[in-house]
Amino acid sequence: MRNLTGVAFSTAISVLMAVLVSGCGGVRRELTINTQPTGSLVTLNDEEIGLSPVTVSFNWYGDYSVRISKPGFETLNTHRDLKAPWYDMFPFDFIASFCWPAKTTDSYEWSFELKPYEEPARDDLLQAAQRLKTEALAEFQKPQK
Repeated sequence: MRNLTGVAFSTAISVLMAVLVSGCGGVRRELTINTQPTGSLVTLNDEEIGLSPVTVSFNWYGDYSVRISKPGFETLNTHRDLKAPWYDMFPFDFIASFCWPAKTTDSYEWSFELKPYEEPARDDLLQAAQRLKTEALAEFQKPQK
């Protein structure tokens, strides 16, 4: 009986070590960006990643700067936050990356809609220019500290 328990324990340890050493699982992270209209140029954190719809892999979670542009449409500049799932936080991240035998895919999808470009009216541009000129002169005439 005692010998059987020792064999079972040794087998369990051997299987555990094989799983730990093999690291056959891991986490694949991917982000898909869709736009309306399609074919818009997508830039993430100042790096052009392609025309939409586009899927990219990523290594970290957090705040992403997103810029989407297409001729005939207003350029969209925004931020989006990718939140890490529970299995990508300590200590679970070690298990998911190295010990879990299955490959895990962490997929996200963002969608954006661009507005058609409308040329501003001439009078609106002149008023905005006059307002900026007035603000700049006022700032320039302030006494310096």
